[in-house]
Order: sequence, then C-alpha cells, then structure tokens
Amino acid sequence: MTVALPASLDPARLAHLALPLHRGSGGSGEIEVRMPFTGAVLTRLPETSVEQVGEAARIARAAQKSWAASAVASRAAVLQRWHDAVLGAADDLCDVVQAESGKSRRDAFEEVADVANTLRYYGLVAERMLEPKRRHGVLPLLTRTVELRHPHGLVGVISPWNYPLTLAAGDAIAALVAGNAVLHKPDSRTALTTLMVRELALGAGLPAGVWQVVVGDGAVVGPAVVGLSDHVVFTGSTATGRIVAEQAGRRLIGADLELGGKNPMIVCADASLARAVEGAVRGAFSSAGQLCLSIERIYVHRSVAGEFTARFAAAARKVKLGAAFGYRYDMGSLVGPAQLAKVQAHVDDAVARGASVLAGGAPRTGLGPYFFEPTVLTGVPSTATCFATETFGPVVSVYPVDTDEEAIAAANASEFGLNAAVYSRSVRHARAIAERLEAGTVNINEPYAAAWGSVDAPMGGVKASGIGRRHGRDGLLAHTWAQTIAAQRLWPVGEHGPLRGRVYQRLMTAGLKTLKGLRRP
Repeated sequence: MTVALPASLDPARLAHLALPLHRGSGGSGEIEVRMPFTGAVLTRLPETSVEQVGEAARIARAAQKSWAASAVASRAAVLQRWHDAVLGAADDLCDVVQAESGKSRRDAFEEVADVANTLRYYGLVAERMLEPKRRHGVLPLLTRTVELRHPHGLVGVISPWNYPLTLAAGDAIAALVAGNAVLHKPDSRTALTTLMVRELALGAGLPAGVWQVVVGDGAVVGPAVVGLSDHVVFTGSTATGRIVAEQAGRRLIGADLELGGKNPMIVCADASLARAVEGAVRGAFSSAGQLCLSIERIYVHRSVAGEFTARFAAAARKVKLGAAFGYRYDMGSLVGPAQLAKVQAHVDDAVARGASVLAGGAPRTGLGPYFFEPTVLTGVPSTATCFATETFGPVVSVYPVDTDEEAIAAANASEFGLNAAVYSRSVRHARAIAERLEAGTVNINEPYAAAWGSVDAPMGGVKASGIGRRHGRDGLLAHTWAQTIAAQRLWPVGEHGPLRGRVYQRLMTAGLKTLKGLRRP
C-alpha cells in the first residue's frame, strides 16, 4: 500500500529537520525512520554516539547560563510566541506526527492542541510561580524568610514514540521556562516530531543551544543522558523506569517518571449509557490504544452491563480504520511489528483461556502492515495475560459487577495507578467513587482528556505507574531546587545576653503558646 506524503514532509524538508542532530566520526551509523501506515522508510537520521551525547551536554550547559540569567518574563514571552507558532504550523505538525506514529489526524491534532495549551499556561503563570516567596519566619517581625527557586541546570528528557509531540515538547516547556537547558532523547522512531517543534521554538526566540536533541539506541544513549543530567524526566515502561530511577538514585538527582497503566473505567447503574459508550470508544481506541491513559478494563454494573456491552461492541465495529493525512478515519495504525505482535498475542491468549471476542480481534493488513481492529473482550479470566498486564493497543475487556464496592475493589486490584474514569449521572456519586480509586488522575464522565487537559492541576501516577508530577505548579517546580534565605533583625534566635537558661525557656514557651493562640503558622 502507498500513501502520498504531504509537501511538508518532502525529502529536502526532512533532511533539513535532521540538521541539528549531532553527527560525526564518533557516530555508529544511521537510523531508519519508517512510516507505520506503509512500513516504508520515511527518512534516515544520524545515530548519536555516547561521545556526541557528551558534546551535546557541554553545549547545553554553556547556553544555560545566559538563559537562566534572563528574566522569567523574557523566557515566558518565548513560550507565548511559541504557542502562536505551534497553532500556525498545526497542519505541518499533524503531518509529521501521523507519518511517524501512524495515528489518525484527530489524534494527531489532539497533541498539537495539548502543546499549545501547555505553552499558554506556563507562558502566563511561570513568572508568578517562580518569583521569590515570603515565608513565615521563626520570630515574627524579626525574621525575614524568603524562598527562592533555582533551575537544576541540565534536565534530561527521555520521551516515547506514542505521543511524540505532547511528551516531547510538554516536558521540555516546563524545564526551559524554569531556566534549564534540555538534553533530549526522543524515541528514534519519532524524532522528527521533536525536531520540528524545536525548530518552531527557535523561531520564537529560544536560544539554539539550550535544547539539544540526540537519537540512538535507548539502552546506550538513554543512560548517557541520565548520567550527564542534573534532573531527569522519563516517560515509558515501568521496567525501564525502574532502571532510570536506579541510575538517578545512584547519582542523587531527581527523577520524574510516568510509567505504565492498566487503566479502569467504572460504569455505574445510573450512568448515561450513550455517554459511557462514547467515552469507552474514545478512551480505549484513541491513538489505537497506544496511550498511557488508555482504558483497558471496564467494570459495568450488572443491571446495565448487557445493554452497555452490546452498544459498546457495536460502536467499536463502526470505528473507521485507515491511513490518510486527513480526517477520513477515526483510528490509525499501531506503530510497528513488535506492537502488532504483542496485541495479537494478548488477544489470542485471552481467547485460548476462554474469553469471548465481541468486536475486532484481528489485524487488518489490507489497510497497512500494522493495523489492528478495535477489540472488545468479555469473560477474560485472571489467568489471561491481558487481565493485569498492559496491552498498549486497541483491546479492552468488559466485566460485570454487582456493586460500586466490587467495582472499586477490582479497579484498585492492580499494580498500576495512572488514570481512571467513572461514569454516573450524579457527579456527587461519581466523585465519591473517584476519591477511593488508586489513580493519579480520575475523570468523571470523560475517559482521560478532562484531567490531562487541566494543566493547572498535577498529573502523574501512583504505585508502579510512576513518581513525580507534570503540569501545574508541581510540574514546574520539579525543574527547580528550593533555597531558603532567612535574615534575622535586632535579636538573634537563640540564647543571648540575659536571656539564658530558664529565662530563655520561659520566654520561648510563652511566645510559642501566644503564636498558637493567634493561629500564626
């Protein structure tokens, strides 16, 4: 099958995008970037050697000094211009995201909108969040205490292929506006997306040196990035996240890790089934299920389980699959052969152990080499691989439950805790359930986008789904270290002059009691 490339991705344009990559005699060769729609080679990129990673780090550190010395308002202004550039280049960005990841146009634009949303947010609030903060001193009026925030220096970002724009630019934005330089290793399969959005950032005024991009084998280049950084942000599998955390821990640097998920959705007896079905389709099949926040297991109250499951399966069968640089199709391709093999193995294993396939269950190679049908399973036993293991594909299992308590217990019976969804006509009812779910984000009457898109609020996982948070104040301050400066006026804090021994003890005791009575923190 052939799919014509849009003009934005002609060979000369792709070669131009690759120019910032470090190359030279130390490189070990070239990396083929293949287009999932067809499996054909899209372009080739020079592979970065470990030595070249070191050179990139040196360039970034040199550039970071003047970038950090600039006013936060100036850095935020770059973000606001970058926001406009991203929206202005929406079609080109969608083209490269689709070409590298195989997702539908709708899902590609979701990434563009998300990055613009993040740029707008931090462009408007970073100055306020990073300004010096007055803190209560130990002695009121006599102690003036201020909290300052300093950038770490060099932040290592290791981003995955599944959301190549959102997870590349999103973490770089917060690190950069905080005054850091970024040493970035995107997945080699989707590095062009990073290079395109970086190009837009440079056009908006970002100094070229402060965002360095390297590509290569994750097992080689990834540890080099972690080993040279002052803080690291990693998005990927739990297994690799543990390795990154261990390496960061040995170096005593911080690590923010968004890892795997086996995300549940609860459909209550009083839910709007039309809305729940729409949410289940979008939550399970967006980006062909290759979304960390994807819904992979649905717990439905038995009183509505039959109707919900029938309607959901029918809706899944109506999802339009195809390869096109436009809005003709609802769902695109899996990213490559390994992902296709994993999805097929999970479905085959479940069926072999007694599960039923209500929709999908098979590849659609007539559309392209890595397409797989939206798949709805029921009767999946606990012995099946996909019962507890993340599939990361368009496969979801439906389970009837008798009570909310049973649904909550089942949803929490997982090593993961990234995202969840609750559907009910009563927000109060849904919120009561949501508060008991062990997940970093919970959406009510929405599968994932409400919490993710609320960038003023922190986002991240618990349990094996990771540590740290992106978005909001937490996501920005994670890229800084805190310094407390306390200036003492007139009297020292400890014993002095006649205020010694028992006299000092009585005075301090009376003072502490008074502060409590005045409700002074």
